[in-house]
Amino acid sequence: METNGNEQVGSTPVKSLVVVFSYHHGNTEKIAHAVAGVLHAPVKTPQQVRPEEIAEYDLVGFGSGIYSATFDPSVLDLADRLPQVSDKKAFLFSTYGAPAFIANRKFIEKNHQQVREKLKAKGYTIIGEFGCAGWNTNSFLRFFGGLNKGRPHAEDLRNAEEFARSVKGKARG
Repeated sequence: METNGNEQVGSTPVKSLVVVFSYHHGNTEKIAHAVAGVLHAPVKTPQQVRPEEIAEYDLVGFGSGIYSATFDPSVLDLADRLPQVSDKKAFLFSTYGAPAFIANRKFIEKNHQQVREKLKAKGYTIIGEFGCAGWNTNSFLRFFGGLNKGRPHAEDLRNAEEFARSVKGKARG
C-alpha cells in the first residue's frame, strides 16, 4: 500500500514514513504494512531512503527483524547518517525469532537499544516501541519447522495497528 505519507490529524497534517528492513520471511514487512496502513504512510527500505529526505517527515518509524539482539546493520547505518533534527518524532518496531513467551517490554527495549540511542543522539523523540514474534528458521531450527511458525499472525497485526493508532495520537502533540 503506497500513499503520499500525509495523514490529516485534526487540522494539522502529520507526514509519516515507515522504514523497514525485512529479510527471511517478510515478518517485519508485514508489521510495517499494518502500521503504515493506519498512518497512511509509504513503506521504504533503508536503501530507498536518502538521510536528508527523512527530515521532511513529522513522524518516522524504523523497523527491523532482530539479529544478534539489535536491528539490521542497514537500519543502524541509516540512523548514523541522519542529519541532526529537533522536534521530530520517531517510533521503533521489530520482529524477533526468540520464543514468544519470553518477550516482554524489557526484552523489546533491549533489542531496540542501539537504534534508539542513535536516533536520540540525532535529536529524535521516540514516542513508542513495538515488537512481536516472527517465524524463525535460522540454523538448526529449519530442521524442526522453525520457531514461532505462523507469526506474525492476525492478532499480532491487530496489535501493530493499535500501536500505530497510539503513535498517531502521540504525534498530534
